Amino acid sequence: MSLPKKVAVIGAGTMGNGIAQVFASHGVQTVLCDVNDAAVHRGIDAIAKSLDRFVKKGTLTEAQKSETLGRIGKSTDVEGACFGIDLLVEAVFENLDVKAEIFKKADRGAPPHAILASNTSSISITRIAAATKRADRVIGMHFMNPVPLMKLVEVIRGHATSDETTNWVLGAAQGLGKVPVAAQDYPGFISNRVLMPMINEAAFCLMEGVATREGIDEIMKLGMNHPMGPLQLADFIGLDVCVNILDVLKDGLGDDKYRACPLLRRMVAAGYLGRKSGRGFYEYTT
Repeated sequence: MSLPKKVAVIGAGTMGNGIAQVFASHGVQTVLCDVNDAAVHRGIDAIAKSLDRFVKKGTLTEAQKSETLGRIGKSTDVEGACFGIDLLVEAVFENLDVKAEIFKKADRGAPPHAILASNTSSISITRIAAATKRADRVIGMHFMNPVPLMKLVEVIRGHATSDETTNWVLGAAQGLGKVPVAAQDYPGFISNRVLMPMINEAAFCLMEGVATREGIDEIMKLGMNHPMGPLQLADFIGLDVCVNILDVLKDGLGDDKYRACPLLRRMVAAGYLGRKSGRGFYEYTT
């Protein structure tokens, strides 16, 4: 289990700031990068609020909070953020073209030994790696939300990813106190290939009037011992993200069983995206 000395996290949203927090909390110098200063500062503010919750619980001291924040640098330049790093973790939205452009810049800015990882939940690591000249050092590190609390890191090996890269990333994830699980580079990997059809089928059940939203979620929580029902979980993930991943699964695997439920598509078209929009399968006031 070895940790990098310096990490660049590209994307300061929910996943990116959570990833930056975890690395910085484990003593790693971390650079948080996004498209503008406002986005970076929002990410830093989110980290500070998250650390405050740990202080309130008594699992972190004010001094440790300050030390963690002190390890996080800010940047709006991908190439510059990659100077002297050992590891990059990209955590922007699910768009191959955007990710490929980030990896091209990171490939130019990062030292030759650096590993470039993507937090993608569904896009091919092999295709992302093709944008670089170091495909053997490109890998998936799919953290779970909320990153500071969830133990799993899905480690996805692209077609050209080396054994050395894979083993180093598995060790780095363990160094963060996470439990890494290796997967091969197929659409949806393991987590979303199994999860999204369940969420999709729950949406079909609701659309067809099989049960209420509460009934569907209660059956899965009490009957299958799931901590959260599939519709509630979909709201937490974002309904637009669910549809996007289902489309990746359908296109990548060529199987109609991954077609997104029409109700899901209609809700996304209406702007009912879940928690982040205040309304999805459930309503949210905060």
